[in-house]
This record gives sequence, C-alpha cells and structure tokens, in this order.
Amino acid sequence: MLIVKEPIPVAALCCPPLTAGVLDEDEATELAAVLKALADPVRLRLVSAIAASESGEICACDLPDLLGRSQPTVSHHLTQLVRAGLIDREQRGKWAWFRLRPDGFAALRAALGDSAAAAPAAG
Repeated sequence: MLIVKEPIPVAALCCPPLTAGVLDEDEATELAAVLKALADPVRLRLVSAIAASESGEICACDLPDLLGRSQPTVSHHLTQLVRAGLIDREQRGKWAWFRLRPDGFAALRAALGDSAAAAPAAG
C-alpha cells in the first residue's frame, strides 16, 4: 500500500483573500504550494477527470490510459494533489480511488477572493 504524507489542511492554512491585505511570508508560501500543485497540465487534467466523473470519484486504474501517461507518472501527480489537500485517496483492495476535497477548493477560492467560497454550504 502506498503511504502518503498527511495532506496539508488547506482550510486551516489558506490565507486571507489576496484583496484583504498583504500576505505574510508564511501565508504566501502556503498558498503558493497549493497553486504549484495545480500549475501542471497533467494535474489539471486529473482534477478535471475526477470532477467530471459521474460518481465524483475515479479509480487510479483508469487514469494512465485516460491521460496517456505511465502509471508511475500518474501516481506521482496524484500524490502531489493529495499532499496539497486538493484530493482524497481511499484504498479499496488493490486499487486507490480519488475524489476532490471540497474544503480544499473552497479554501483556495476564498484565498483568491471569492467571498461566496468562505460561506459554509447550506445543508
């Protein structure tokens, strides 16, 4: 079983909105790490594939063919997204399944100044 470091708690680390004032060095470093995780075409395609899946999750077994990349390459990129707190990984038998972390994307949207992202969802 692949062991991945605990994901960064995005909701806890994400900074005040960029428009709220000057980020301090720690806030800028933390936000840059999350943005860096997304600043790769393969990772953006992975996030897109997960988001577009009917069930809201996707098996790692389907991703190499879908992206035209090797399994080790896909695994590396998935690990980066998990560490950034943007996706969750669940082991089911032999295969890992991935889903988006809504709190990770909400925190990112809030840091980028989307005031609607900071409000908790009704429900």
